[in-house]
Amino acid sequence: MASLALTTAPCSSPLISLRSRLPPPKSSVIRDGNRCAYRPIITPLTISDRSGLGNLRPLISSNSLFKVAKSGSIFTVKASAPGSATSPVVPATQKPWQGAAIKPLLASIATGIIVWFVPVPSGVTQNAWQLLSIFLATIVGIITQPLPLGAVALLGLGACVLTKTLTFAAAFSGFGDPIPWLIALAFFFARGFIKTGLGNRIAYQFVSLFGSSSLGLGYSLVFSEALLAPAIPSVSARAGGIFLPLVKSLCVACGSNVGDGTEHKLGSWLMLTCFQTSVISSAMFLTAMAANPLSATLTFNTIQKTIGWTDWAKAAIVPGLVSLIVVPFLLYLIYPPTVKSSPDAPKLAKEKLEKMGPMSTNEIVMSGTLLLTVGLWIFGGMLNVDAVTAAIVGLSILLVSGVVTWKECLGESVAWDTLTWFAALIAMAGYLNKYGLIAWFSQTVVKFVGGLGLSWQLSFGILVLLYFYSHYFFASGAAHIGAMFTAFLSVASALGTPPYFGAMVLAFLSNLMGGLTHYGIGSAPVFYGANYVPLGKWWGYGFLISVVNIIIWLGIGGVWWKFIGLW
Repeated sequence: MASLALTTAPCSSPLISLRSRLPPPKSSVIRDGNRCAYRPIITPLTISDRSGLGNLRPLISSNSLFKVAKSGSIFTVKASAPGSATSPVVPATQKPWQGAAIKPLLASIATGIIVWFVPVPSGVTQNAWQLLSIFLATIVGIITQPLPLGAVALLGLGACVLTKTLTFAAAFSGFGDPIPWLIALAFFFARGFIKTGLGNRIAYQFVSLFGSSSLGLGYSLVFSEALLAPAIPSVSARAGGIFLPLVKSLCVACGSNVGDGTEHKLGSWLMLTCFQTSVISSAMFLTAMAANPLSATLTFNTIQKTIGWTDWAKAAIVPGLVSLIVVPFLLYLIYPPTVKSSPDAPKLAKEKLEKMGPMSTNEIVMSGTLLLTVGLWIFGGMLNVDAVTAAIVGLSILLVSGVVTWKECLGESVAWDTLTWFAALIAMAGYLNKYGLIAWFSQTVVKFVGGLGLSWQLSFGILVLLYFYSHYFFASGAAHIGAMFTAFLSVASALGTPPYFGAMVLAFLSNLMGGLTHYGIGSAPVFYGANYVPLGKWWGYGFLISVVNIIIWLGIGGVWWKFIGLW
């Protein structure tokens, strides 16, 4: 094949040249304004620009004309038959498909259609069943991802409105829930944390103290988060607002970034570990998760017994500590970081800190804002300031001071995507409860388990598993507790389970079940949104860790609860 090198310029320019490794072809030049047409004899040709921007390979016959024009650094090639008007040649490369992945999209739609046309069970309204079909189709779409998560959720909301299953106001009611906004605000805080360099400074401090091994670094974060748990009653604020920025900075400091193939150096394991342990620390204290007081209130309303802060902590401390030790190590074995030992890391971290010098003004502002926000999260109950309001106050300070700009907030696409799909799931799951589907499910389970004639231990075990794994249908721990806690506790007590024991176990599991999915608890969307762990692995390891946690809490925990007289 002949090789033709072409340098383009206006026709009057002497820079136009034709060269070939074969004897020079005969050609005629036709002038047309600033464009030139060449009639080459040797075919086919490979046309390349000398700047190395790429190769154009049109198929040109010996009787065809081709025109070459330059716009910036882009070459346009057109071919025409002699004596006729020019007509475009089919480009060598076609633009890739920008739309949805067809097979996952069809799987999602098929799921919704099949459930939609299944006969509606007795005791369930038509609206509730239709909403269930759309919800399940959306969940399948979120798992298979024919489109980005926010787009999938928006399609689900559109289906709800189009079919009149939900009104527009009901479908988009999740955007008025504070939790999705708190999660989005956590991403904005993370931006300031990293932009100012404060995240790197704290990360290097951690590395200098614990960085000789990835496992040591992970445990230092796990137990630091657990120490803050009793003081910060929002797992979204604690894990997302404080620890996610720190974990991101640690990953970057250790050379583990998203999108360049280095995710597994440290980031994948560390993100999954810190998320899974955040649900454990939430289960350990009455004040570690916003919905825990709801469990205590429903317990009192159902069995007239009070769960105090000390009672909760004493019952949870042993299984909680065992889980905090076992889960990171288990993930370290089955989903390990590729960099496990770095004996020089502490020394290098200290050198980095020396190079950074004293804190900048922006770092000082970021530090003060973080302390103020955390203080409001801790003492907000006394000041009547909720977690999302505290986060808005903090972000306002960052915006006014210029530490973070609104343009940077708008550029946080993951934050807005997460806000969209999480709010959509909250709305759909909430209306499944309002339409009575969850109540029907609870009553069906109760009748089924009660009719088996098993001992209270086996009956309670079945109830626990059904209560736990039904969380796949919830995007909020509080919603799950509000919908099912009372019914399951009442049935467990009626079947012979010690009431106070049953209430404690259900309350603990109401936190642990949040680790199943990337939407099951407030900290999940934040850590998943960091994009270090693929969705399939997130769900797979979420299920595996759920089994481990149930064994620890019901096994070791059961022995401990027997020892302290809980049953």
